[in-house]
Amino acid sequence: MQLTVHPFDLPLRDAFRTTHESRTVQPTLIVRIHADGLDGLGEAPMTRYYGLESQRCKGELEAVAPALAALDLRDLARGGVGEVLKRIGTETLNPFLRCALDVALHDLWAKQQGKRLGLLWDQDRLRRIPTCYTIGLAPIEEMVRKLRAFPWPVYKIKLGGGADDLDIIRKLREHTDAPFYVDANTGWTARQAIELSGPLRELGVVFIEQPLPTADRAGQAEVIKHAVLPVLADESCQTEGDVEKCAGVFSGINIKIVKCGGLLPARRMIARARSLGLQVMAGCMTESSVGISAIAQLLPELDYADMDGAMLLAEDPARGVTFDPLTGYARYPDEPGTGAVLKVATRGPGG
Repeated sequence: MQLTVHPFDLPLRDAFRTTHESRTVQPTLIVRIHADGLDGLGEAPMTRYYGLESQRCKGELEAVAPALAALDLRDLARGGVGEVLKRIGTETLNPFLRCALDVALHDLWAKQQGKRLGLLWDQDRLRRIPTCYTIGLAPIEEMVRKLRAFPWPVYKIKLGGGADDLDIIRKLREHTDAPFYVDANTGWTARQAIELSGPLRELGVVFIEQPLPTADRAGQAEVIKHAVLPVLADESCQTEGDVEKCAGVFSGINIKIVKCGGLLPARRMIARARSLGLQVMAGCMTESSVGISAIAQLLPELDYADMDGAMLLAEDPARGVTFDPLTGYARYPDEPGTGAVLKVATRGPGG
């Protein structure tokens, strides 16, 4: 198996703002693993907030290439993705980089069997979950403009602790009947979360995501006790070990495969969350169709989905899973693996 890493800069259609940062370009690394005429693709968005830098991370990924080159598709067929990851020594890599390798190997494994990845897993084939479309934090007029320019059946609204948070939802509600998910991005206090939950429910909000800073477990315990809306963990649930900690203080968890290290740990997190009575959402970063097509394989295992990362791009270097604008449901291409295919020569800026 041969590994190559291709850096890309993904231009955004609009500036994307949260309480953590604002950006107009998202650097990303796309990993390609080649074996016996087949390519597996994975992605690691270089999110500045998590301290990731393209050249350094590219070097760390390329350092596993010699170990990978000693293996072939028969090793993947015999031992599966998890065993190959162990053999090439990925335990010390950043989870974003482990995720890129995990996804590329899953893509390759499914292509080897000639089937779409999700169809190789035990899933409810009739279960269909729509993805939301995210309206980033901005002045109210700008958020209204973005919502009106992109009709969608369900939206995630980014808020951040300002005095106008409720006014934002009221104003957006004037322009759509679609359900809202609200992501406070750790920007609220416990009192705000509790007091806002009632008016937000009346305005058609389905749940609140990560209202408090991760350290405020006492406040979160009060929120789950008194808020009238479900509350999902995001920053408080990044790895497998975090799932247990969310039981009793959250209604559910939002899993991001880049944060937990790939599809293998994500599916274990889903199973553990279900055993604890937690709802499950899968989210994304700002990433291309390579990453989104991988996350979309999880859809039948979820309650909610936020897989709009590629829709936020002005230009996508790949094609793959898309979403119906009327229903929000995934449209899977007739391709084995995750369905992701690079549209451009496998060489990004500096690649």
